Amino acid sequence: MLDFFTIFSKGGLVLWCFQGVRGPAAAATAPVNALIRSVLLQERGGNNSFTHEALTLKYKLDNQFELVFVVGFQKILTLTYVDKLIDDVHKEFRDKYRNEFQQRGALGLLNGTFDFREDFLRLLREAEESSRVRAPTVMKTFEQSLKSQKTVKCMIETRGEKPKEKGKNKKNKGPKKEGPEAVAAPGKASAGEKQPSAAGDREELTKDEILQKNREEFFRRHKKAGEKSSKSPKAEAQKEKGKKPRVWDLGPSNAKVLDYSNSATNGSAEPAPPDEFDRDTALGDRNREPGRLYDLEYESDDEAEEEKVTQNPSKPSAKKGGALGGMFGMLRGLVGSKSLTREDMDPVLEKMKDHLIAKNVAAEIAVQLCESVAKKLEGKVMGTFTTVTSTVKQALQEALVQILQPQRRVDVLRDVLEAQRHRRPYVVTFCGVNGVGKSTNLAKISFWLIENGFSVLIAACDTFRAGAVEQLRTHTRRLNALHPPERHGGRSMVQLYEKGYGKDAAGIAMEAISYARNQGFDVVLVDTAGRMQDNAPLMTALAKLIAVNAPDLVLFVGEALVGNEAVDQLVKFNKALADHSMAQTPRLIDGIVLTKFDTIDDKVGAAISMTYITSKPIVFVGTGQTYCDLRSLNAKAVVAALMKA
Repeated sequence: MLDFFTIFSKGGLVLWCFQGVRGPAAAATAPVNALIRSVLLQERGGNNSFTHEALTLKYKLDNQFELVFVVGFQKILTLTYVDKLIDDVHKEFRDKYRNEFQQRGALGLLNGTFDFREDFLRLLREAEESSRVRAPTVMKTFEQSLKSQKTVKCMIETRGEKPKEKGKNKKNKGPKKEGPEAVAAPGKASAGEKQPSAAGDREELTKDEILQKNREEFFRRHKKAGEKSSKSPKAEAQKEKGKKPRVWDLGPSNAKVLDYSNSATNGSAEPAPPDEFDRDTALGDRNREPGRLYDLEYESDDEAEEEKVTQNPSKPSAKKGGALGGMFGMLRGLVGSKSLTREDMDPVLEKMKDHLIAKNVAAEIAVQLCESVAKKLEGKVMGTFTTVTSTVKQALQEALVQILQPQRRVDVLRDVLEAQRHRRPYVVTFCGVNGVGKSTNLAKISFWLIENGFSVLIAACDTFRAGAVEQLRTHTRRLNALHPPERHGGRSMVQLYEKGYGKDAAGIAMEAISYARNQGFDVVLVDTAGRMQDNAPLMTALAKLIAVNAPDLVLFVGEALVGNEAVDQLVKFNKALADHSMAQTPRLIDGIVLTKFDTIDDKVGAAISMTYITSKPIVFVGTGQTYCDLRSLNAKAVVAALMKA
């Protein structure tokens, strides 16, 4: 039973609506608004179904007249006729009001009256009856089975044929028995069955001879291989008798320069001397504006592509008739005389899909993106002097930019100021798999917050990895050297809260937040241990930490080097947080920190995969090794790199 069926324009004007369940007239408003907000506006039309609370929504787009057909029903029901119904309604509604749409255009939508109830009820009855009329599946009879096609003769095995088949199987099994058995077979055929005992003795002798020959061949082969491989190592061993120290081309050759055994190093408890700290190395660009988060930059090759396009038409053709035919063919392809079909778009979409996968977009996401573009363009009339390739490429670019632009923008500085007004610290929790750069990028974000005038408390909740606390202690010491207390009225702008190793991470985070509230810190950054998404005990501990401390922002730290793994990590992290949380509305990932972005050149597909699968924004992008190498995502720059040939 259907809950509702509605037809509306892409501009948001409802043309006709049917309500199959008693209730308020606005019962379909919330599900349809969720569909528009989460699917249609975000270019996620790869799948024609959408689930909202207890309802399943299926939709169909009409790109020629800019219409959307939506049907809603309870998700516990299995209605097999819904796809047929929505196709039939789409066809009937188009045919009935085609002239009105073509003649009046937008005015036809505003002033038109669409009396479609009787037609819809008729189509609904036909669809329901067609699903009932389907004949139940019947078992095959013996005559329809493959066994009935076999003859009696092929199932009879004679004594004479049995050993021959065994001989064939033996030949196929091992290459060693091929030669002797092939020689013995004609002898057996010629001798017949006159002397069975002599044939048996001959077989025993041939087996012994075969074993002997195989042994000799084996030893001979290995002896030759040993001689060949032993020639080069001996010569190298004679040349390099002793170990020689390596002398670097750019650097001092004196070994005393590299001896730090007697001096205070970063691993010691004593602070590093100030003269050993290089500010330029830690800060990178000295011409930057303090506290500003710059956008990603990417130089596109549009000019080079335009030069190629202008050079191609100037090539002379071999034949005059061929030139004229090519010109008319080009004009036929450019002039918008027909609407786009799947057959026209499939070759272009296939190339686009392969291109996206080559750029490190997850294969599943690439398929859904191309399917979404196909649904958006199918039936749409092409503009004048446009090709199918350019139309599909432009639609894909728009879809990618829309995906990278978040539904909810995360403004950390605004939220910190809001928390200050309530006299509480703003808490950020970092999570992710092993080795993605959680601690390093936490230090970069700390530096950015300090330059914006906020005090930071770092909670060392990675009590598992050896050296995790020492790494954060080193970062804290370096950050205090860059922003000494003398410049901030004698107050230390960053401190480390740590309790050593082997302790409960959730308890340490709770104590750190309480300490920050008492001491007046503005921000608490919680560092957690790296964990794989399949490790259930560690994921339970992470869910406990987030549920107990209720941070303001949960950031997933992922590296830009991953492809299909990005989807698996984010899906399983969100699923684990939802499954292991005790709350009715579990806390999930709020944003993404994309690290190691400087190592991938133009293979930026991980950004698309992560935002598509979670609908969460990329808040920060790590692009280097210094504290200033932190950027905000520029959607157009990422798409330009992604679409680069």
